[in-house]
Amino acid sequence: MSQIDEIKEKLDIVQVVSEYLQLKKVGANYRALCPFHSEKTPSFYVSPSKQIWRCFGCGKSGDIFKFIMEIEGVEFPEALHILAKKAGVELKKEPIQKRTERQRQYEICELATRFFEAQLKRTKAGAKAKDYLLSRGISEESIKEWRLGYAPDTWQGLSDFLVGKGYKREEIIKAGLAVKKEENSNIQHPISNIYSYDRFRGRIMFPIFDIQGNTIGFGGRITEEQKEKLQKKKGEEPAKYINTPNTLIYDKSRVLYGLHKAKTEIREKDEVILVEGYIDVILSSQVSVKNVVSTSGTALTPLQLQTLSRYSRNLILCFDMDIAGKAATKKGIDIAQKEGFNIKIISLPEDKDPADVIKENPKKWQELVKKAKDIIDFYFEKSLNNFDSSTIEGKKKISEILLPLISRIQNKIEQASWVQKLSKAINLSEEVIWEEIKRITNDHRQYTYNINENKTSAIQINDQKKSQQRKIEERLLMLLLKFPQFLPKIKSLKFSFPEGQKLFDFLKENKKPPKELEQFIAELELQFEIEKEENELDTKKEIQFCLNKLEEISKHQKIEELTKELKKAEDQKDKEKIEKILRKLNKIKKA
Repeated sequence: MSQIDEIKEKLDIVQVVSEYLQLKKVGANYRALCPFHSEKTPSFYVSPSKQIWRCFGCGKSGDIFKFIMEIEGVEFPEALHILAKKAGVELKKEPIQKRTERQRQYEICELATRFFEAQLKRTKAGAKAKDYLLSRGISEESIKEWRLGYAPDTWQGLSDFLVGKGYKREEIIKAGLAVKKEENSNIQHPISNIYSYDRFRGRIMFPIFDIQGNTIGFGGRITEEQKEKLQKKKGEEPAKYINTPNTLIYDKSRVLYGLHKAKTEIREKDEVILVEGYIDVILSSQVSVKNVVSTSGTALTPLQLQTLSRYSRNLILCFDMDIAGKAATKKGIDIAQKEGFNIKIISLPEDKDPADVIKENPKKWQELVKKAKDIIDFYFEKSLNNFDSSTIEGKKKISEILLPLISRIQNKIEQASWVQKLSKAINLSEEVIWEEIKRITNDHRQYTYNINENKTSAIQINDQKKSQQRKIEERLLMLLLKFPQFLPKIKSLKFSFPEGQKLFDFLKENKKPPKELEQFIAELELQFEIEKEENELDTKKEIQFCLNKLEEISKHQKIEELTKELKKAEDQKDKEKIEKILRKLNKIKKA
């Protein structure tokens, strides 16, 4: 048995997929919102009997390996390592030189984590860093659990350690852990001919993990000692935190700190708390509020929201929600609302972050989470407290804050309720408020049109047509697989994709399809199972409908091709060719 087959035998696809998505049992199969395209009605299915998955919206499909490749954005070798780890299968080790660049970056980050952990435990400077962590309320157990460490204040301490393990300095730079010295650099260091130096020096290290718990990057908090040293040397305030730049395995716009530990709790509670800092996440988890993740200093991005939507669409935000609002925070909220997330806000005491609240009184944090307010309630209260609703200027300010939020509410009853409430609060008629909402909506549509109007190309239009054609072809094949008695009545067909043509030819000749088509056949059978559960199928009518549609598509394609030829002939003023093409066009249109 191959290692791939061994992994497939030991892992159940439902178990693997449910680590990423909220699956709901539907008959013999499972269903979820597709993580690969935006949708409100679930069209992503998993078949436990066939050990495959397929989205009937975007068309993506495959086995557990393909799922991991798509969801994690990795190539097959990395998917193999991820699934082997889950299955407890030990892969045959390759020589270090033959491992992929991505895999080597994972190895570098893991070794760096161990190096930083050792520095925290075994050095005097590390002991001071640990005292700081303990003073913030982080326990010894949490330090171990979250693998916190310390980067020594040396130029090449980590780099030399990694070079000693067989990695090149260029690879360490690519992993984001070292910086190449520029020729005109004003960085002062004792080694004049230095090639590169460690990115993190004299900092408390927070490893950043992927969904599997592998280290992919780091956040480094400066120590007080290092801060004073740099202030004296440079005369300016150094950055409190620095992070790994984007690498092959780390993308800050995608990553959510702590998700690898929080995902189960998020799914069970069906809500996720978003905070801004690493320590906020660790301390919250420490006091049993475990459905917490951090955006790690970035604004909430569409890619982070896409990741969160696999687990829950209920967000509780604990950001700096000043009434004026940070533009980046507002943008994140706008996107979340448009994507159908339910949003609540935690109101913190002034000048406190979650870590401060938890350290002082863990129960207070738990209470604040429970008392989180609906986002419009939160802004309603804030805006009415900050502006005078009896003045024209106050009415305008309140409306500027609340109307964009109300305009994005998808439920019309809920939207009407907020319009009514706002009308009473600022003493204006509901008609005026509805007019403003209409204007805001139209402005947004116009903006969306303007930024997208040049993006539609002939290739995209053709792709859409191909997609429709392929769906009909697959549906026809699905029916013919189950009802081969209709095959003799069908003439030869030309399919738009090789798999479809090959399967049709084998079915037509009453031959057993080859092994390479097994996956495709399994997907068609899954489609049939789902349709049979949901509707009664009139097979004869369905097959005829598909044949008629394909004939119609073929006719349109021929007309388009001849129209292009006609334009060319007209440009060349070739009368004979023009007449010939026109005769062909008339014949097709009359058929």
